[in-house]
Amino acid sequence: MAGPIDQQASRKPPARGLRFLLAGRSVAGQVFLLQVVVVLLLVAAAVVELLVQAQHDSRQEVGNRSVAVATAFASAPGVAQALTSPDPSAILQPRAEEARKRSGVDFIVVTDTEGTRYTHPVPERIGEKFVGDIGPALHGEVVTETITGTLGPLVQANVPVFDTQGKVVGVVSAGITIAKVGGVVNQMLPILLGSAAVAMALAMGGTWLISRRLLRQTGGLGPLEMTRMYEHHDAVLHAVREGVLIFDGDGRLQLANDEARRLLRLPADAEGRPVGDLGLDERARELLSSGRTVTDEVLPAGDRLLVLNNRPTDRDGGPPGSVATLRDATELRALSGRAETARTRLRLLYDASVAIGTTLDITRTAEELAEVAVPRFADYVTVDLAEPVLHGEEPLRPGPSATMRRVAVNGVRPAPPLGPEGHPVVIEPSSPQAAGLASGRAVLEPCLPDSPEWQSQNPERNARVISFGIHSLICAPLSARGVLLGVVNFWRSHETRPFDEEDLSPAEELAARAAVCIDNARRFTREHTMAETLQRSLLPQKLPRLNAIDAAYRYLPAQAGVGGDWFDVLPLPGARVALVVGDVVGHGLHAAATMGRLRTAVHNFSSLDLPPDELLSHLDELVGRMDQPDALPEAGTGDGPAASGTGTASGAPVSGATCLYAVYDPVSGACTLARAGHLLPALVRPDGTVDFLELPQAPPLGLGGMPFTAVELVLPEDSTLVLYTDGLVEGRERDVDEGLQQLRGVLADHPGRDPETVCRDVLHAMLPSEPDDDIALLVARTRVLDGSRVAEWDVPGDPAAVSGVRAAVTRHLAGWGLEELSFTTELLLSELITNAIRYGAEPIHVRLILDRALICEVSDGGSTAPHLRYAASTDEGGRGLFLVAQFAERWGTRYTAQGKVIWAEQALAPVTPPE
Repeated sequence: MAGPIDQQASRKPPARGLRFLLAGRSVAGQVFLLQVVVVLLLVAAAVVELLVQAQHDSRQEVGNRSVAVATAFASAPGVAQALTSPDPSAILQPRAEEARKRSGVDFIVVTDTEGTRYTHPVPERIGEKFVGDIGPALHGEVVTETITGTLGPLVQANVPVFDTQGKVVGVVSAGITIAKVGGVVNQMLPILLGSAAVAMALAMGGTWLISRRLLRQTGGLGPLEMTRMYEHHDAVLHAVREGVLIFDGDGRLQLANDEARRLLRLPADAEGRPVGDLGLDERARELLSSGRTVTDEVLPAGDRLLVLNNRPTDRDGGPPGSVATLRDATELRALSGRAETARTRLRLLYDASVAIGTTLDITRTAEELAEVAVPRFADYVTVDLAEPVLHGEEPLRPGPSATMRRVAVNGVRPAPPLGPEGHPVVIEPSSPQAAGLASGRAVLEPCLPDSPEWQSQNPERNARVISFGIHSLICAPLSARGVLLGVVNFWRSHETRPFDEEDLSPAEELAARAAVCIDNARRFTREHTMAETLQRSLLPQKLPRLNAIDAAYRYLPAQAGVGGDWFDVLPLPGARVALVVGDVVGHGLHAAATMGRLRTAVHNFSSLDLPPDELLSHLDELVGRMDQPDALPEAGTGDGPAASGTGTASGAPVSGATCLYAVYDPVSGACTLARAGHLLPALVRPDGTVDFLELPQAPPLGLGGMPFTAVELVLPEDSTLVLYTDGLVEGRERDVDEGLQQLRGVLADHPGRDPETVCRDVLHAMLPSEPDDDIALLVARTRVLDGSRVAEWDVPGDPAAVSGVRAAVTRHLAGWGLEELSFTTELLLSELITNAIRYGAEPIHVRLILDRALICEVSDGGSTAPHLRYAASTDEGGRGLFLVAQFAERWGTRYTAQGKVIWAEQALAPVTPPE
């Protein structure tokens, strides 16, 4: 039989309208009134929230737009250069105003690092101090701030400006005033109020309809009747996807739905039990029995992770107790873990792209790869490269047993048993490395103790690897531009989990990025080696042995690329010697080739025995012609350099060259020097004092228009002349003046050193760790020929005097022990003196020099040089110089300020040089 409540619920409710609902005596009426109140509150709260949110979003949008505009302007081409210009405002003000008008911001202000404005919408405020905090921007940060500036309350973004070296050189600030933000919000207010009114009307209508339907369905029952009716209707709890637990004030479980029983594996009679009797772990018992508020607390439950929320029920006068909800977050946690792993790998690859390839050194690039991967990806990393790669050559295709060299080893623990750096590594055909090189893909060995192929390569060494704790391996080939360079091995030990299939992709990415950098370094090494080989082949392989000087040299190519520095020691007639040092601007093959051309030209000009200033003039003219484009071909021929697009014979103009040329005469001790844009030479006197010889300044070779001036000095015997290029005294961390003072100090120490020791001491004291320019150093200690080895006679302009000179020369040769050369010497002098008397002018002078050869010199005041020719059978003369050329080893003419000198040399048996 139905109860009274069920009977009442089954009756047809009387027709009752809005007045009954407003009375509030029924549940429907109470619900109606409550919903009305709730709707009003919600609408009011929504309006307020929308206004607040609109204002917040407007300010957020203003901040974002300000950051975007400031960042775009700070990164615009030319902004960093303009900040370092003499007048930044002239360049930046029009650009800032144009950008401000186009972007819609109220201002764009550019300041220097001191906060002085270079731009402003109000030009009169340019040059004043910036209003705001630029401190974070000077440290490279982007900052958004709300301040009261010259335009009123505003929101502005401060963005740093970086130069090409990454240094902050200024700050760009862009922003919008608060008044503009408030105007936008005020424009939205009518729309919000209208929308709120419509929403409230709809909600009220819906509430009335729902309450009317509820009134019909409940039959007008009161609250007490409804409570008793629905006490038995808890079936709705079975459909909840979250676990629900209700505890009373004593901590006993009053209600647990099906999901809570499943997640916590509660017993069937769990309701009514205290929390401590439910079989939960200690952490769960503590949280559920505390009665305090708990939000999203993660709890382990077997193989699952649960998220717990707990709320007390006695707030606002409710009954004592608490309500807890549970949800399963196992899959979400796994997904979050995978996302974190992906983020970590992306960060690793980004850091690798920045940290690998900072230099063009092959070994250093391999070491950077090993440093980036440890410990973020692997516990140990070894990098093996093919032997030709280390020398800049193309590696051969790996064969059945390819040999590589270990160039980098890094790990979380020192001294892993993986082979030291520099150790040769043989790639066996069955090894994972060989499989990776053959396929071009990374190869995984997740468990090395279970890999017989890997262990069979070197059982003894691999046993040590396993005992060291290493258990997993990935071998990734280093391949770039279709060239196999080597292999990188990633190892993991017992500290971390083994590699899996998902680790192959980041391993290949790391190897690919490193391979490109290694290949770039290999190409640079190859070009550097070629340029250095060319440079060294063009430089003197050894210095000639001379009695005039004792010389030594050093040449060191730049680390970044071979330049065009050169030096030379050239024997000249009359026992003299020429010392040359030069420098071609630039690096690489072109600079080396240009240096070879200039050195060859100096050799050719020196064979003419030209004075230093004249030689530099000819060299200057030659360099000028080298810089000029070749003549264009006639129209229609299609031939010549113009057709191929080259402007000079070498394909590129000479960008600049300097030269210092000195001629030393050991007979007189005189040294004649001239320079073309080169640094001053240093002279170390026998007493240890050091002077930089004052030579007239002249422009570098090829500029033309300025004469070269030579200076003649008499050097004391055992003086040391030091010639060098700017790479010795100038560098990134040292200016020229500082380098010259340092060179002076090194040369002044320990006077009397031989040239070889001077070279060694100078480089030891002054050589930078990483020279960025070539260094050429030439040190020559002077000697003076003993007077007993020089004989001189003045000859009258009478042919009869020739016989007397011949007799004197014969006696002098006998005194030197050179009687076997008397006949040829008399013949040579007879012809040379006769020509001087017949075709030259007085005074006529004869000089005999005993050096490494016997030198005969005849000088006269004339400027006409004789010419060698073949006389006809009918000619009575013209055979004198022919005889000189036949009997002398060398002969020639040089001009002096008083006339000319005709000389001839005769070879001697080896003699001991003078002390």
